[in-house]
Amino acid sequence: MTPPVLTTDRLVLRPLSADDFEALAAFYASDRSRHVGGPKDRADTWRQLAAEIGHWTLRGYGRWGVDVAATGACVGIVGCWNPEGWPEPELGWDLFDGHEGRGYATEAAAAARRWAYDAAGWRTAISLVSHGNGASARVAARLGCLHEADVEGRFGGAQIWRHPGPAAVL
Repeated sequence: MTPPVLTTDRLVLRPLSADDFEALAAFYASDRSRHVGGPKDRADTWRQLAAEIGHWTLRGYGRWGVDVAATGACVGIVGCWNPEGWPEPELGWDLFDGHEGRGYATEAAAAARRWAYDAAGWRTAISLVSHGNGASARVAARLGCLHEADVEGRFGGAQIWRHPGPAAVL
């Protein structure tokens, strides 16, 4: 499936491509990625980018690159994620260094969630928030999520935050 382009007041959510590799490599090389499986070297980042792009083909949904509409700056990746072994479909957000605190994650995640419920037919969604990632927990709370449980597993120790259902957000 070719990912659709979504727009918000300030952001453009667009398909990821090989052009995003350097930004992702910088993100995954940094300590900032510690909550999402990093740090990773360039080879593992390439595999991650391939997984992100391939997720659309395998599942019919995935994550987008998030650009600021006014400048074209890529500020992160946001969207739908459910690889083999995941507890259930997840809405995730990873912001690149220097772009936090502006509401980009919340705005992009809300747009991705509307798409997941409307176009992809999701009936529920979670967000996994790594233990100690207070900024991500605050994004989940702003999205109306409720902390449901703590889990350990392949994805590490995390909190499950349950999103409000389609009737509440569409």
